[in-house]
Amino acid sequence: MPLDPGIGYALLAALVWGVYIFALKRYFDDYPATPFTVLVNCAAVVVYLPVALTTVDPAEVPDPTTFAATDVGAVLLTVVGVGAAFVLFLRAIDAGAVSYVTPINKVVPVFVLPIEVALLGAHLRPIQVLGVVVATLAVYVANYEPGHLLDPIRRAATSRPAQLALLSAVAYAVSDVGKRVALGDLGIPTGVWVPFLLLAVALLLAPLAAREWPDWPVRRDLPRFLVAGALVATGEHVTSLAFSTVPASVASPIINTQAVVAVLLGGVLLGEEALGVRLAAAGLAVAGVTLVAL
Repeated sequence: MPLDPGIGYALLAALVWGVYIFALKRYFDDYPATPFTVLVNCAAVVVYLPVALTTVDPAEVPDPTTFAATDVGAVLLTVVGVGAAFVLFLRAIDAGAVSYVTPINKVVPVFVLPIEVALLGAHLRPIQVLGVVVATLAVYVANYEPGHLLDPIRRAATSRPAQLALLSAVAYAVSDVGKRVALGDLGIPTGVWVPFLLLAVALLLAPLAAREWPDWPVRRDLPRFLVAGALVATGEHVTSLAFSTVPASVASPIINTQAVVAVLLGGVLLGEEALGVRLAAAGLAVAGVTLVAL
């Protein structure tokens, strides 16, 4: 049976974002979260602009004045969600190992489904409840160390990286549902949405970034930022294509299999500890969110 294009886009997005997460820890570990986000988003816009200018048909761009207030609110909430989620995630991997933080952060679809239930009238089936349980178990395994049975739960509750990762997951869930509304319901073309989202997030975070702007050799690191920007632009493009063709509760679990890619790269190339446990946690996260999407 041929693969649904939306599923294919989601799988490609998972690969791109997994590599990007590894690159963040490997090459940008010393950069404060908000200034880095502003710089990498601006680099992504520069890289993506030729694509937007050559692929977008002005006749296909919807008139924003026709959007209802709820539609505008959904778009703005998506921008805030993306910005908050990424900054929280950067701070989480700055405080902890990629292979520890990522499985916790990538339980995003566990939060996507309740949002769809509350706002869009979706219904939770038994297999999806099982998925929530399995994905929650992934958080337990990611925190596992030999000792008392409840130690991983205590560790997750008191660990700053784990707390930041879970808050980031909630923000990502909000933005995932918003992306589906913007791309699927409002019909905003991908070539318009990607640079709009990247630039809007950069502008939103610019005041915070200015307050903690460090003395960086930005010019020296410009090639590195352009490569990271290319990954961001590519990731957002294929993510947007996925959300424009399949529901958020389907696209989000597949895209969040990036956890496996990030854990493997972090464990093998960065030599992070407890690779087997972290990989098991990533596998459970993937299994859980897949059940949620069924």
